Amino acid sequence: MHITMLKMAIRHKTKEKWFIPIKMLTTVTFSLLLNAFASVLSAAEVFRFSSYYGNHMVLQRAPAKAVVWGFGKNGAKVVLSLSGFQEEFSTTVINGIWRTTLKPVEASGRPYNLTASQNITNSSITLTDVLFGDIWLCSGQSNMAFTVGQVNNATEELALASEFPNVRIFQAALVQSGEELIDLAGVEVPWSLPTPELLGGKKFSHFSAVCWLFGRYLYKTLNYPIGLVHSSWGGTPVEAWSSPRALHKCGLENSVLHVQSYLEGAFVKWNSTVLWNAMIHPLLNMTITGAIWYQGEANANCNRDKYNCSFPVMIDDWRMAFHEGSGGQTPLDFPFGFVQLSTYRKNDSKDGFREIRWHQTADYGYAPNERMKNTFMAVAIDVPDDKSPYGSIHPEDKQDVAYRLVLGARAVAYGQNVSFQGPFPTHAVLEQNLTHILFHQGIVSATTNDRFFEICCSEDKTCESDNKWFSVDIVKHGSDDVYVSTNRCPYAYITAVRYLWTDWPCKFKACPIYSSDRLLPAPPFILAIGKQ
Repeated sequence: MHITMLKMAIRHKTKEKWFIPIKMLTTVTFSLLLNAFASVLSAAEVFRFSSYYGNHMVLQRAPAKAVVWGFGKNGAKVVLSLSGFQEEFSTTVINGIWRTTLKPVEASGRPYNLTASQNITNSSITLTDVLFGDIWLCSGQSNMAFTVGQVNNATEELALASEFPNVRIFQAALVQSGEELIDLAGVEVPWSLPTPELLGGKKFSHFSAVCWLFGRYLYKTLNYPIGLVHSSWGGTPVEAWSSPRALHKCGLENSVLHVQSYLEGAFVKWNSTVLWNAMIHPLLNMTITGAIWYQGEANANCNRDKYNCSFPVMIDDWRMAFHEGSGGQTPLDFPFGFVQLSTYRKNDSKDGFREIRWHQTADYGYAPNERMKNTFMAVAIDVPDDKSPYGSIHPEDKQDVAYRLVLGARAVAYGQNVSFQGPFPTHAVLEQNLTHILFHQGIVSATTNDRFFEICCSEDKTCESDNKWFSVDIVKHGSDDVYVSTNRCPYAYITAVRYLWTDWPCKFKACPIYSSDRLLPAPPFILAIGKQ
């Protein structure tokens, strides 16, 4: 066999589970290549489900269809059956892989057995206690990786685990790859019923608090099974989770990134795409309902000014890839929720957090918007935590974050009539010596001189420099508007107004503007000021 053909064959087969850098192949003898290739082929012929299938799993409910796939002997016929259904589903193993799509199954707490049989080896494998419900993917960096055992009231939260046996959890292992893998290279938590031990494991590397609380709160609303797939890694930039085609659209080709690690207190090297390859690409055949995301800190000083492209493009790319990977069963516009960053340093406007918050919304300030349709955002700027034992960048309050995400999911993903956005301004107008700011919904506000607002005072009408912004006070407020002072800036120079434009503007749940039910804070914004 020609050496080039061996390289291609091993590269193809290693997408199943292994990763061998191609640049190393030139240093391996031809005989070793043959042995390695034979070993890969042997592993591929083992009859099994893909790694993220298992007992206690949740498959996507009707009207979508669940995709089921695995590995077997080339040419073999595989027959799948679901307990309680007479119809069987047959497929053939091609290139070591078999795959089929089940009929739609309604959500319920009824457990099923899913059996796959292969004719050549006359063997069968059965998954037990399989539920049908909604699958949500949870990803991001350390605030998503933050475990239930680390949150406020962790003991009480963990004690509730056994009360939610129909909220099932799965976690991918931390793996990087320079190639797109077909199957996960490792599983940290196989499909399981929740237990305090699984939810409260090793800090920052076991099951996600935001993911679990989101699923638990959602279950209490929907009352049918929820499957949570956790795949996150602390300290990671968006580029590591993005495919090469997504990076290309933003002018970000594959590269080595130097990212500040808030856990290790140093800069860490990350290669682009390595987590897309190893921890997202293997999941693409899965039919899912939606995804939630908590990330951005790592990009505060790494390609920050590209984040208004890289993040929405990553969402678009994931949507396309999951849609195609599931044979059209995952919607092309599946709902995508994210957490707008909380806080890091007090009185520091140079750490990049204010810009990243803005760029998380593709510079609209709110979600969904024209660029990021079918998304929802949980604002976290008002839940700072300077006493967190994990550093102020890792607030312990993940309950409020998860609750706000669930409000967004209920509205955007499930069409429920619930409020899920904080107040956002529709326009700002200069009236005499005050700036009048009108919001799109009712607000509660306080007259304050803490100077949460700033006015741009600029003779040339440009506002990029911080030295053109001056703090101003809230002078008065109404049921849906506020008036702020103009700080004696000449009328002709008044250009724009911005709000909460620092890393740490508010004390805990004490920002000046909330929705009329006092649940949701107004997010940071910047807005041009009109003249009467």
